[in-house]
Amino acid sequence: MASSSHRRRPQPDRDFEWRPVRGPLLAVAAVAAVALVVTLAVAFRPGTAAGAAGPERAVAGSASQTVPGAPADPATPTSPEPSAASPKPSASRRTTPSATPSTTPSRRAEAESGTTHASPATTTAPAAGRIRPGTAYQGVATSYDVGNGDGACSYGPTSDVMTAAMNTADYETAKACGAYVSVRAASGAAITVRITNECPAPCAAGQLDLSRQAFAKLAPLSAGRITITWSLLSPAVSDTVSIRYKTGSTQYWCGIQAIGHRNPLARLEVRTSGGWLALTRTGYNYFLSEQGTGCGAAIRLTDIYGEQLTVPALAVRPDVVQRTGVQFARH
Repeated sequence: MASSSHRRRPQPDRDFEWRPVRGPLLAVAAVAAVALVVTLAVAFRPGTAAGAAGPERAVAGSASQTVPGAPADPATPTSPEPSAASPKPSASRRTTPSATPSTTPSRRAEAESGTTHASPATTTAPAAGRIRPGTAYQGVATSYDVGNGDGACSYGPTSDVMTAAMNTADYETAKACGAYVSVRAASGAAITVRITNECPAPCAAGQLDLSRQAFAKLAPLSAGRITITWSLLSPAVSDTVSIRYKTGSTQYWCGIQAIGHRNPLARLEVRTSGGWLALTRTGYNYFLSEQGTGCGAAIRLTDIYGEQLTVPALAVRPDVVQRTGVQFARH
């Protein structure tokens, strides 16, 4: 059990009797005076500025800048102050100018094919699609009776029998329409045909269904099916491009078709108050303006090489072929 002396509370009158102490008091005062003088001398020493960081803080600041992942010193600002000299970029952050995009074989053929007349509004040439310049395609040739020469491309009847129907994959929603193709058989015989029709399944990718007259120049019709190699041409032509508005076209709805272009057509645009508007191409080779926008306005044609031809405004005359007097360059 604790003794009573541990429990007893001090009594002011009895335990803390005040007695004057002079000697020790004077000694303490003297020591305090000396300490004050030393403190003032250090505070006003030359080269010491108010608020300057001490050695420990400077070292901590240096560590935070040079050691990745080091914890921030809570006494220092988290954002470093800008230095007078521009810092050199570190290897991990250094950037180099982007290299010129590499040209794929198909794009290189387009880029090296010659000078184009692209409008400043167009920054890149449109893709050539599945059929690309400078590319040889392997496939087979079959034959069919072309009748009056009309086909899926909606060019209408023709006396030209050196034509062919392109398989659906390479037909590519009429993008192959009007393309001139060089066809070579294993025997070495070669012909040039123009794509005017589509060959649906079972025609496979790479297959051409030739007019009987064209097939007969490569092999006897009795052969039925032969191996061929074919490629895109940009031939010499004597005619110029023509424009035809589809039957039923008005200023409120119209379909526009380009005929007689030397190179496959990649885009057809009409001029509007807001600039050039690209129309959607159909499988039957007309570009539609569902709301009538641009019907009767200027037309801009772009081939697969990126060359552009501008046709002045033409009257909306359904099913009438209107000549333009312009033609794409030969490649």
